[in-house]
Amino acid sequence: MTNDVIVQLQQVVKDYQLGAVTVPAIRGVDLTISAGEFSTIAGPSGSGKTTLLNLIGCVDTATKGKVVVAGRSTGELSERELTRLRLFEIGFIFQSFNLVSVLTAFQNVEFPLLLQKRIVKSERRDRVAGLLEKVGLADHAAHRPGELSGGQRQRVAIARALVTRPALVLADEPTANLDSKTGASIVDLMKQINEQDKTTFLFSTHDEDVMGRADRVVKLVDGQIVT
Repeated sequence: MTNDVIVQLQQVVKDYQLGAVTVPAIRGVDLTISAGEFSTIAGPSGSGKTTLLNLIGCVDTATKGKVVVAGRSTGELSERELTRLRLFEIGFIFQSFNLVSVLTAFQNVEFPLLLQKRIVKSERRDRVAGLLEKVGLADHAAHRPGELSGGQRQRVAIARALVTRPALVLADEPTANLDSKTGASIVDLMKQINEQDKTTFLFSTHDEDVMGRADRVVKLVDGQIVT
């Protein structure tokens, strides 16, 4: 794998067991993502988009095949090593935001930095404040998720995913719970960050407008990439 490749999947298979029944979710996928890409995995509901992101994001492990992220073969890593890879190399933006309801926007964004234990309080404060400014929420730092709109919560989730300065940001249907105008502004924001900071973005969607903004569209149908 060359240095400019951040994700490589080789003949990846993911099956789920439902009692005695084996349900194939991903069927022999080969995929290469280069550093700095702004790409999307597109396909209908149930096509395997979330499963594929979870495999790349080290949230799940492949049944067969090889998943390499930031130069590390995830199938060969211990649970501790997978946790470190997730924490230091990957930012994840969830469809349901996954914010901590009792924490303010500032505290939600700061949380991954507290887990990393790498930078001092003053630097954490500056980095979080800078990102909240970047996503247009400087005036909402003290608000809890329940006091924010869907679009504002998604912006907090984006700031949280970016605060550790990950090499790769994964976003699972980032506009699915938003109206079209808010969704477009969220994609604008991610595209801007991609262009300014060269952060790699890979997101899933079945929204045609979002697909139109991507550098590349990887189409997934029934767990397989189609051309």
